Formats: sequence, C-alpha cells, structure tokens
Amino acid sequence: MNPVKLIRPKRFGDDRGWFSETYNTETYRALGLTMRFIQDNHALSRSPWVLRGLHFQTPPHGQDKLVRCVRGRIFDVAADVRRGSPTYGKWVGAELTAENGHQLFVPVGFLHGYLTLEPDTEVEYKVSQLYAPQSDGGIGWNDPTLGVAWPLRDNAPVLSDKDMRLPTLADFDSPFLYDGNPLADLEADPVTP
Repeated sequence: MNPVKLIRPKRFGDDRGWFSETYNTETYRALGLTMRFIQDNHALSRSPWVLRGLHFQTPPHGQDKLVRCVRGRIFDVAADVRRGSPTYGKWVGAELTAENGHQLFVPVGFLHGYLTLEPDTEVEYKVSQLYAPQSDGGIGWNDPTLGVAWPLRDNAPVLSDKDMRLPTLADFDSPFLYDGNPLADLEADPVTP
C-alpha cells in the first residue's frame, strides 16, 4: 500500500455549483488513514513560484499532513526519508488545484513541499501533531540527490530565508524508520473516497 496517497474526493454538482466532503474520520479510516488530525493550517502565497519546503518535524512530533489547494494551483511534493526504505530519496508530486479538489496525504517520514503556480494561491492542510519548533527541519528544495522536477519553467523560486539555508540529503541523519511500505507512483493508486 502506497504510504503517500493522492485522494480525489467526490464532488456533487448542479447549476448552483458543487458540494464535496473534504474530510470524514470514518471514510478516511476505511482508506487506512487512522491518525487523528489536531491542527489545521492555511497559507496564502501572493505570487506564483513561491516554494515552501521541503519540510518535516522529527519524532516525537512528526506530522502526518493532508494537503489541499483551495484557491489557485500548486505542485505538491512528498519525498521518502525513512531510514532503510528501498525508496529512500525518491519523491512523488501532484498538481493540486481549487478546481480539481484533489488532496495529498503525506505521512510522517516524508519531506513535504509545494510550489505555487498562480498568484494568490491558498493552501489548507491538516496535521496530526502541533507545530514544535525544536523538531522543525528540512532539506533544500534543489537537493541534487532528490532531483525534484519542480515545474518552474525558467522562473526563480521565491524562498524564505529559512528555506534558502536548508541542508542537503547527504548531510541528513534520518530519525525516521521504514515501515515496510515503499513509495509508489501516485497515479498507479489514486484514492476516491
């Protein structure tokens, strides 16, 4: 079973618009997502090409994340950094848009980051642990070992000071352990609750 999941919630529409259930504990439990989300985050990026990531929180404050774009478009990425994983250093990405309503589930043990593709893009995500600054970390967005194919189209990313100074994967001693589920292609296993 793929630990990172591309979730495509159903939308029920008519000439007024549409309705979608974006999270339901029982529905998501049936998908194998049994964690309890305890915090919701909402981010606005004013310009396109804002790149946030690649971030993680170390145990015991590791965060599972359920990410969705509520305005605009993002390229959302998860990269495996679980020690002993056969897919260590591999990544997957998906375009999440307000229009498609897709969500990306990123479990503990994976780096997470996203690139905005439109101005005034808003992202909301649920996390399973509170923010813990002492456990906050990341790997550089342009790490050569990861080789994430960010769709920048010759644009320079807009980065925070923190994200400009993140270390490389080669300098990272991962505290995350492999759980027996290797990373797989998202399109091979999309989930529709």
